[in-house]
Amino acid sequence: MPRFLTGDELGSIKSVSYNPNESTGNITQLKTLHDGTSTARARGVQNLAISRGDSTLLASAHADGSLCFSSLTGDDQLEWREGWKETRLTPDQTFVGLASTQNHVYSCVSNGALRLTAISEEGPTHKLGALPSRLTDWRLGPNQKTFAYGGDEVEVSVWNTERAFAPQHENTSSAPSGGKKRKRGDALFPGEIWRAKNVPSDYLGLRQPVHNTCLTYISSSSSETQQQLLVGTRLGDLRRYDTRAGRRPVNDFKGVSKVGGVRSVEKGFLEHEVFLSDQGTNLFALDLRNGCIIYGYNGISGAVSSIASAPSFLASVSLDRYARIHNTFPPPIEVGKPQEEKGTVLDKAYMTTVPTVVIWDQSDVKCMSGTDEEDGDIWEKMVHVGEIDEE
Repeated sequence: MPRFLTGDELGSIKSVSYNPNESTGNITQLKTLHDGTSTARARGVQNLAISRGDSTLLASAHADGSLCFSSLTGDDQLEWREGWKETRLTPDQTFVGLASTQNHVYSCVSNGALRLTAISEEGPTHKLGALPSRLTDWRLGPNQKTFAYGGDEVEVSVWNTERAFAPQHENTSSAPSGGKKRKRGDALFPGEIWRAKNVPSDYLGLRQPVHNTCLTYISSSSSETQQQLLVGTRLGDLRRYDTRAGRRPVNDFKGVSKVGGVRSVEKGFLEHEVFLSDQGTNLFALDLRNGCIIYGYNGISGAVSSIASAPSFLASVSLDRYARIHNTFPPPIEVGKPQEEKGTVLDKAYMTTVPTVVIWDQSDVKCMSGTDEEDGDIWEKMVHVGEIDEE
């Protein structure tokens, strides 16, 4: 069954495990992996990232600019391995992105301070990069070859990861020198592959402001020029970009959020499935084929600050200090057909402090017991078919 990791405003890191087959009745178990209450809010957790390979490694970014790289043992213990500090983070800035592999940690601050940290036995080594300021979200691509960001008056942009950290003179020399000249405002930065273009002006002919709040990759491709992104805005719109189809969104779903703008968005594990929360207490599943809500989750009394998707499950943390485990259902086969199943909160755990982020630990999720029975029925039917053929 799934396990999720959470960080809170006081700097603590906890695990939330859900097991519906628990005989004691406590199907959701909450365990503190790191107690950060002694530092108050100075080291609140702003981002978490996990990597699974030979070992399970967890990276955390904190409000004071410190970053930690730890290993997660089998008995739910965090063993500190390395730590460093982002010196370019100021008190009014936050970490908007964090990603981890077995040997590298990527971090990005809202002022555009980008850092790649390589972990080795000799200690961490760093490469620095610079992006535009006023960022609200940053994501590393599924194959680590690209990353994307967006922000307040910052258009969605896709970069080549390697070239983003290359010295400035190397980036300049690799930039194309011929071809059609770009307008000054459309010129790409060294290392930048693609940049979105603002949507057309409104019916009064006024320019629409660029307020991107969150984004995520919705497909992976070996080609850096073939990326698909999903972006939420402060106006409550959800936009889908395909870098092959141009610079404007291929789908612009208007007003999908119910209260304020889109706060967080995550791609589900099923085709056409995406989960979205707004500035209120609303959390729901969306069908990417038409931008319509498939089902929502009731019983949430605080604004949902972070969500994490896992196979057959969804976790959320909110300002009411609860971590919740939700069930998920596939979108209907036919577009626009009503969904018979409704989303429910399977269980919740009180966190005592306000959680800020939640991620899935990427562990294997065992199938529900009903799946085995269904598989048995399939094999039984196959036997009957063989008997008919023999007759």
